[in-house]
Parts: sequence; C-alpha cells; structure tokens
Amino acid sequence: MARAFLVVMDSVGIGGAPDASAFFNGDLPDLGANTLAHIAQACAAGRAETGRSGPLQLPNLDRLGLGAAMRLASPQPFPGLTAPPEGRWGAATEVSQGKDTPSGHWELAGLPVPWDWCFFPDTTPAFPAELVEYVAQTAGADGILGNCHASGTEIIARHGAAHMRTGQPICYTSADSVFQIAAHEESFGLDRLLALCEAVAPRLHAMKVGRVIARPFTGRPEAGFSRTSNRRDFAIQPPAPVLTNWLQEDGHRVHAIGKIGDIFSMQGIDSLQKGPDVQLMQHLARSIEGAEAGSLTFANFVEFDSLYGHRRDIAGYARALEWLDAELGKLLPRLRPDDMLLLTADHGNDPSWPGTDHTREQVPVLVAGCGTGSLGACRFVDVAASVAAHLGVDNRGPGQSFL
Repeated sequence: MARAFLVVMDSVGIGGAPDASAFFNGDLPDLGANTLAHIAQACAAGRAETGRSGPLQLPNLDRLGLGAAMRLASPQPFPGLTAPPEGRWGAATEVSQGKDTPSGHWELAGLPVPWDWCFFPDTTPAFPAELVEYVAQTAGADGILGNCHASGTEIIARHGAAHMRTGQPICYTSADSVFQIAAHEESFGLDRLLALCEAVAPRLHAMKVGRVIARPFTGRPEAGFSRTSNRRDFAIQPPAPVLTNWLQEDGHRVHAIGKIGDIFSMQGIDSLQKGPDVQLMQHLARSIEGAEAGSLTFANFVEFDSLYGHRRDIAGYARALEWLDAELGKLLPRLRPDDMLLLTADHGNDPSWPGTDHTREQVPVLVAGCGTGSLGACRFVDVAASVAAHLGVDNRGPGQSFL
C-alpha cells in the first residue's frame, strides 16, 4: 500500500508570482523577488562564501527537476541547475491573500484562506490600546515592551534587560498576520510564556490574526541574548477540513514533523515530532524507514526562513539548501516502490531583497516516485489533491491531482 511524504522547504520560492506587485517589503513591491535564483547568482559571483564556497550545488534537487521548475516560473537567469529532470516537476501559485506560513500551508493542504488576515500597522504603537491592556493583565504585568514591527533578535537585544527587570513581556509583529511574545525562559518562565500565549490566542484569532507565537530566549544583558528552540505557534484553526482530516477520517495515519502540528492546531494529526532542522531530518529518515502503509508524513523545515531568509543571510541560506540536498541524496534510495516524496514550499523569503519579510513567489513542486515529466503551472491546492489521489482518498478540496 502506498505511502506519502510531503516536505515543505519553508520559504524556498522560485520567483514569478503573477500578483507579486500587490505585496510589499516596506514600500517596495515584491515584483522581481526570486529566492533561489538570487541565491544561485550570489553563490556564482563569490558573494556567499561564509561556511561554503563556489556555485550553488543542489544535484539531487536538480535531478528531481528544480532547475526546470525555476525556468518555468521565471525568466530570471540563474547559474547551474541544468540536469535533465528524473522526477515530476512544476511550479505552483497561491491564491490566498497572504504570503505567510498558515496561508501557504493551508492552501497546500487543500484550503485557500477564506478571509482577509488582520495585519497590524507598521507604526509605534502597533497594537490597539485595549489589546495591550488585555495582554498585560493576562501576563500579570503592568505593561508590555516593544509594541511595534521588529526583527525578533533585534527587539530581544533592545528590550531584554528591561524585560528581565520589569517582567513585562516583549510584544511585536511583522508584515505577517502574527502577534509575537518574547520572554526569558528563566526570569519569566517558559511555561508561563506558553500559558500566556495560549490564553491570549483566542482574542487574537477572533481578530483574524493568524498566529500568536511564543518566542522564548535565554542569556544575560552583559553577555547577550539568544532565542531557543522552544518556540511554539498558536495558530488559528482551519475553518474547514484539510488534507490531514480527509486522510484521518478514511483511516490513514498522519505524522507531523516540525511546525505542522502548530500550523494546523493538531487537526487530523496522529503524531508530532519537533526540534531543530537537523533533528527533524532524522525524524523524516525514521519515518521513511518505518512509517506504516497508507500513511502521510507531513514535514516542515523552517530554518531556511527563520535563520536565513528573514535575516537576509545569503550564505547561510545556501549552506542550508546544500545540507538539505545532501540529506535528500541519502533518503531517496530508501523510498519504497509505492512511495511518493513531494517537496514544495509555502512562500518565498528572498535573502537578497530589501526588508526582512517574506516575498510573494511561486514555489517548486518536485515529486519522486511517480515517474518523470512536467507538471506544468499548477496551484497550491493541487498538492493536496495529488497526495490524496496517491493514497486512494477522495479529494474534498478545490484542487486537481497532477499525477
């Protein structure tokens, strides 16, 4: 019986979104952003030499059809990635009016977002006074710090000492529909932070804010602060069944790796494994080795986005891509004859682009285990329809299987 492995390479866009001019980083529209092409260009030009060297090397992804997908999505030139495709390949476009994690993942799972998200203005203060009062009261504090758009590492450096002194949570947002709360794991308490985020999440979700994110950190003012891997997303629950529900309702097991449990509020998910990407890859390898027949393993590798895209670290992004490619080379030979491994992304995050936010892009769709050939231009929702078809489950969404 068939198995499916759906792997989201978080933020690995390939440019060319037809509506990119309607999405912005600051005042600059995302028109022309291309995460992978610009990384490849920088590597070939010697501008991404930290911890690696030379042209971008992604032989396994390229053999699956990554270069062909990039040529389909965008006319932007990129060095290398010219191998003849040995898998199925295409480029997918999103229709949801967001370039964030929930929008991308929900749509990949067969559910375009049916509303407009709430985005906080890029002003200081960014949050309504009544929301600030509610969060502070829930935290047992006399106020909050931050109250603005900010980079997570920067705002912790700026307010970490005051947070430890006053006990006020650090609250901030971004161009995404998010409300983020940072707090020190020791002086404030990790459990207290998670309880705070869980308590305020319903209020934010009622406003159609997509996620409340707990951002724990450690350290001291004199030595500096660093975020930990104990982040947790409290996401708004999908308003209708998605791929994970379809499968579970038909008796198939669904295993989540990484942020998937948070993104879908554990809807339709039987097991969850979390951790840094290196650890998540080990979980994926174990799932390929032992997941039961008929199951879906749904994985997200977030560090392309969180560590390198938002921080505009081209070399770091390139290193992470080459690491994933090398790991993929170990996994592909271990797939069983009836397995499908589908790799895609949820949005872009071009590390060469001005600003620090996601970029509106098409994403690659690369399929191993289902023959060779072009899938052409497809839609995010077609991913869910195709996984369902592979596992013999009726498609309950608007997509069409490309298999």
